[in-house]
Amino acid sequence: MGIYSSSYLKDIALSKKRLFEQKLFSAQNVSENKVFDIFLSHSFLDREEVQGLYQELTDFGYSVYVDWIVDPHLDRSNVTKESASLVRKRMKCSKSLLLAISVNASMSKWIPWELGYVDGSTNRCAIIPVAKERIPPKSFEGKEYLSLYPFIKKLPVSGTNEDKLWVIEAEYSYSQFDTWFSDGIIKENRSVNIFNI
Repeated sequence: MGIYSSSYLKDIALSKKRLFEQKLFSAQNVSENKVFDIFLSHSFLDREEVQGLYQELTDFGYSVYVDWIVDPHLDRSNVTKESASLVRKRMKCSKSLLLAISVNASMSKWIPWELGYVDGSTNRCAIIPVAKERIPPKSFEGKEYLSLYPFIKKLPVSGTNEDKLWVIEAEYSYSQFDTWFSDGIIKENRSVNIFNI
């Protein structure tokens, strides 16, 4: 699989709608101090894709914070000190941040704040590129400050039917998401070009 496509994520959201609704119900009313594996930063204009990403990441076994899923009472059109304080608490209680980057992401005023905040405390931030159509991963290039962060790709594990998430800095610099998540390290100088897998 290349970079996540909008249609792929929308298909996940649609095919697992009932499961998502069950997760949605159980995700609400959680303690403000609950620890999340992933804070999923995104543009609300990508709501359907984010629903698919949320499903995909939770299917991998990660606890994921998405504001409108976990805290649906937050009003994006009326930001208060209290709502900003709650989002800040959620970021403090998140072990990493994944940024769903799309054409809509540049319009979000929250994304740079969230990215900077979590990066400063965890040093575990990565990009999940979301494209309108299926494109090869080599064609993803982060713009401006986003080029500082690695990106996520889903690949099958060699010799198995199992898929894993990979964190990629370059063709020969990458690690499985679980390894990066636990120690923050991306292995360099590998012998296999990940874009050829």
